[in-house]
Amino acid sequence: MKLLDRLNSADPLVTVELRPPRMEQQSSKTMDEWLGLNATVQGLLSRDTVLFLTDGAVGTNEEENLHHLVTNLADDVSRQRVCPFLTTKHTLEYCLWYADRAVEAGCGGLTVLGGDKGLGAPRCVPHGYLLREQIRQRHPELPLGGWANPHRDAAQQVDFLSARGFNADFYLTQLVSHLDPEPVERFLAELDRRGIDFPAVFGVFYYRSANVKTLRRLAKFFPVPVDAVIDEFNSGLKPTDVCAKTVRWLHSLGVSRVYVSNFSADRAAAQLARVVRASHGAQRRPESLPAQA
Repeated sequence: MKLLDRLNSADPLVTVELRPPRMEQQSSKTMDEWLGLNATVQGLLSRDTVLFLTDGAVGTNEEENLHHLVTNLADDVSRQRVCPFLTTKHTLEYCLWYADRAVEAGCGGLTVLGGDKGLGAPRCVPHGYLLREQIRQRHPELPLGGWANPHRDAAQQVDFLSARGFNADFYLTQLVSHLDPEPVERFLAELDRRGIDFPAVFGVFYYRSANVKTLRRLAKFFPVPVDAVIDEFNSGLKPTDVCAKTVRWLHSLGVSRVYVSNFSADRAAAQLARVVRASHGAQRRPESLPAQA
């Protein structure tokens, strides 16, 4: 099943967002990470899931995600359910060339977003939808993903999604948590009120520990309910349990598609399986889901 077909399917989906290795590492370590990621990608694609690969997720200088998909995966591994990220934080020439290569590689889609204005290189265009517009003109057959942030003003975010020029077939959201429910509930209510009906994939973070220093560093990149996360771990929950609680909560709200961020590149398939098992009670599709899910 192709990526967009899977996202449009009625079956619930829990999938993965992975990061490429960092560039400044020793070449031997980078190679080891690529080998681990390669095995993980092949393992994930053998299952009923899709795969997202980020582009400079936290402002670090990372190996190019598409390079891995083109050069390291075996030729018989389908990329139809692989969707790399592309931010506007490159030259326009590079971004359009990247889209050409994604099509040539057989990727099932491309998520195009603006990228953090406060980190790294400047944007080549002010907003992601402007780059999606140029890519769509160049490759009208390529499914494109956009971005929404439930932590910001709900009406404004839905304005973006409903705009004629949004140029996306699906969208991903910023990371959310059951420990901070109000923003998501407001966002879903606004989506329902406005009748937005194309696929959304909500982001969930896999917290590995209750390390305060790490949680505060992460809070520079996305909203982290630091004290509440610490309380979850102090209550005896494991990383899988905390993650699964958010998945179950999203399903209870009618959200049927979720991606999980921060799995280990070499263990993501196993970690995903554990999260899915732990949230199994939420995997049964409710009798009805709102249009935005």
